[in-house]
Amino acid sequence: MPKISVAEVVVKILEDEGVEVVFGIPGAAINPVYGELSKSEQIKHFIAHHEEGACHAADGYARASGKVGFCLCTSGPAATNFVTGLYTAQVDSIPIVAITGQNVRAQLGKQAFQSVEIAEIVKPVTKKSYCVMEPNRVPGVMREAFRIAREGRPGPVLIDLPLDVQKEEIEYDPQLDSSLEVYVPEPDMRKIEKAIDMILTADAPVMLLGGGVIIADATKEFAELAEYLSIPVIATYMGKGGIPADHPLYAGHIGTMINTPFGQKTFLESDLILGVGCRFVDRHTGDLEVYTRGRKFIHIDIEPTQIGKIIPTELGIVSDAKTALNALLGVAKRKTSRQAPSERVKQIPFLRQQMARRLDFDDVPIKPQRVFKEINEFFDEDTIFTTGCGLNQIWSGQFQEIYKPRTYLVSGCAGTLGFDIPAAIGAKIAKPDSMAVAVMGDGGFLFMVEELAMACQYNIPITVILINNGVLSLIRQNQKYALGFRYAIDLWYGGHNPDFVKIAEGFGCHAELVENPDEIRPAFQRAVDSQKPSVINIIVDQETDAAMGPALDAIKEFD
Repeated sequence: MPKISVAEVVVKILEDEGVEVVFGIPGAAINPVYGELSKSEQIKHFIAHHEEGACHAADGYARASGKVGFCLCTSGPAATNFVTGLYTAQVDSIPIVAITGQNVRAQLGKQAFQSVEIAEIVKPVTKKSYCVMEPNRVPGVMREAFRIAREGRPGPVLIDLPLDVQKEEIEYDPQLDSSLEVYVPEPDMRKIEKAIDMILTADAPVMLLGGGVIIADATKEFAELAEYLSIPVIATYMGKGGIPADHPLYAGHIGTMINTPFGQKTFLESDLILGVGCRFVDRHTGDLEVYTRGRKFIHIDIEPTQIGKIIPTELGIVSDAKTALNALLGVAKRKTSRQAPSERVKQIPFLRQQMARRLDFDDVPIKPQRVFKEINEFFDEDTIFTTGCGLNQIWSGQFQEIYKPRTYLVSGCAGTLGFDIPAAIGAKIAKPDSMAVAVMGDGGFLFMVEELAMACQYNIPITVILINNGVLSLIRQNQKYALGFRYAIDLWYGGHNPDFVKIAEGFGCHAELVENPDEIRPAFQRAVDSQKPSVINIIVDQETDAAMGPALDAIKEFD
C-alpha cells in the first residue's frame, strides 16, 4: 500500500466527501494541508479576513446548499476565533467540519507559541471535537467527522491537527476508503397511528413547522399533509420559508419577538400542536404556562433528547422529518378522505392580511417598516436573505415575506452580530444564480465588515442593506421599557457615525446613502445593476420600536 502524507490524505478525503468550497486563512501550523489543497482541481479556496468570518461563510454555504460546510485555519488565536462561528452553527443545527492547525505534539501542554487546546475549548459548542495525536487515526476521524456532522440533528465538528501529524506519511489507499453511512431513524408506526387519531379528534389543530423540516428537505411533505388534513400552519423563526408566505394554510409565525399577529392568534386558539423539527426555545415560547395552556403537543424530532425537554409532550416521535411526514400522510389517507377546509381555515388568507402590521410609511427619517415593504416588492422569491441580531433581525422576521426553503438564513438561537455578511457570501457561492442580501443594522455592520474584502476579491455580488438608526436599538428598547434608562447604546457621534459608504467603497463595493423612502427602490436597482458587492446605507428613525413581549398573549404593539 502506498505511503502519503496525512495532509494529502485530508485533501483526498475532503474531495471524496464532496467538498468543493473551503473558507479559511492559511498559517504556519496548517500550511501542509494548504500545500495539498493547492493541487486540488475540485476544491476552490476563499480567503477570509477573520477566522470567524470563514466559519460563518461555511455556515451560510451549508444552510443554502444543504451540504456540509468546511473551513480551516491555523492554531492559537486563529483557532479560538472559530468558537463563535461553531457556536452559531451548533445551536441552529448546521453541519460544518472545521480543521485547525496545531503546534507539534512535543510542544502541547507547554504553552508554546500559538498552541491552545482548541479541541477542549470547543467541546460545549460542537457535536464532537478531536485533537488527533496518532497519524494513522486521521482517515477514520475525518470520515467520522463528516458522518457526525450530517447524522441526526446536524452540527459542527472540529478536528485539530498537530503540524508534525500533518507531515507524517501513512499507508493509505483511497480505493479502500469511503464515506460512512448516515443512520436515518424511522418512526414507530403505532405512534404515527395515534398521532393521526389525535389530529382527527382535535377541534383546532395546528401544524408547527420547525427548522428541522427544512434541514430534512421535507417542506413538500409537510405541505402535503397540511393540505390533505386542511390544518393551519405556523412556522418557528427557523422554519420561515418552509411554506410559501402566501399559502392558503399559512397563518404566520409566533414568538415573543419575531411573530405575526395572526400567527399568534391562531396558535392561542389551538387545542393541539403537531410540532415537527422544532426545539421550543425560549424566544419562541415565551411564558411556558401561556404557551402550553389548553393544548396538547405531538413532537416529532430526529434527536430523542429534544422531546419533552421543554414542553410536556403528549406524544413524542423520534424520526427523520421526511420519513415521519410521509408515514403520517399514508395513515391519514387510510383513515380519512381529504378534509374540506373548515370556516376557520377558509378565513386564513383574509385574516392574515387584515391583521398584518402596517409597512407603507412615507416618513422622513424613514420608518424601518418602509424598508421591508420595498424589500418584499423588489427582490424575487429566489433571493437568499441573511440576518444576524438586533431590531433589524426582528423587523426582518416580522415583515419579510419568504416563499422558499433555504432562502432565509438567520442566526436564530445565538443572535450573532456579524453573521450576516460572511453568511451571505457563503450562500451566494452555494447558489450563484440567486441574489444574496444581508439585512443588518449599523451596529452589526462593523463586526465582520472586513469580509467585504472577500466578496470584492472574488467578485461575489452580495447586497448589504443597512438599517442605520445610529443606536444599538434592541438594547435601547430593552433599557427603555424593562429598566427605565438609556446608556452606552448610541453609535452616532457628532450627528453621524462612520461613513459606511466610504468604508464600502474602500473595499471596492458599490455603495449609496439613502435618506428618503422614494430613493430606496432605485438604490436597490443600482446595486443589482452594478454586479458588484454593494452596500445600501439607509438612515431610519432612531426611536421606532418592534412589537414584543414576555408571553404570546402579551405582545406590545407599536405604531
